[in-house]
Amino acid sequence: MRFAQRSAADEWMDAPDADPVELARCLRDLAVVNSVTLARPPTIGFMRRAARGRRALSVLDVGFGEGDMLRRIARWGRRQGMALRLEGVDLSPASAEAARAVTPESMGIRYRTGDVFDEAPGSVDVVISSLFTHHLDDAAVVRFLRWMERTAAVGWFVNDLHRHALAYYGFAGLSRVAGWHPMVRHDGPVSVARSFRRADWERLLGAAGVEARVRWHFPFRYCVSRLR
Repeated sequence: MRFAQRSAADEWMDAPDADPVELARCLRDLAVVNSVTLARPPTIGFMRRAARGRRALSVLDVGFGEGDMLRRIARWGRRQGMALRLEGVDLSPASAEAARAVTPESMGIRYRTGDVFDEAPGSVDVVISSLFTHHLDDAAVVRFLRWMERTAAVGWFVNDLHRHALAYYGFAGLSRVAGWHPMVRHDGPVSVARSFRRADWERLLGAAGVEARVRWHFPFRYCVSRLR
């Protein structure tokens, strides 16, 4: 496996004919993966910065999966006394169904199916995404960066993987030992191969004409943020 450039290999979960039942099981395990790999703390850190001086925020999570990031934000917001309007949009109908099944109604999170590129920008304070951008090719990443820059009134945050051999082979071994869903075992290393290095983000931000902060987070994660 070579890591100098982003891979264009396909992930099974992106297949249009992916079985909804198996996809839901995959999303359940991916929520566990997010806990094991410390996926949520960088996004919560950004939310703290975005919330400074504010008592209310609207948040849109693009590519929400099983909704675990929005649920984590809801719990954080409740502890902070924040008034949060939380919404997620995902291309897969299976994601909305899986997320609703495990989200208490009291959290007030709205999950819907759709493509953000097909919508006129609405009024939202913060746009976030986690492990979403590596599913896009470079041109779509540039388009997404521009879309977030137009859409988010307060700021936006991209949380994704660092393309690195240790992350690739390490996840392959961990997923086998943990016995995660076959789709997770296949797609996890592919996700790493499709992901980014700092130079990729600098190039893509330049192409989008957007200025943002690129930071590395343990373990093997690059996050790109913009606060106005």
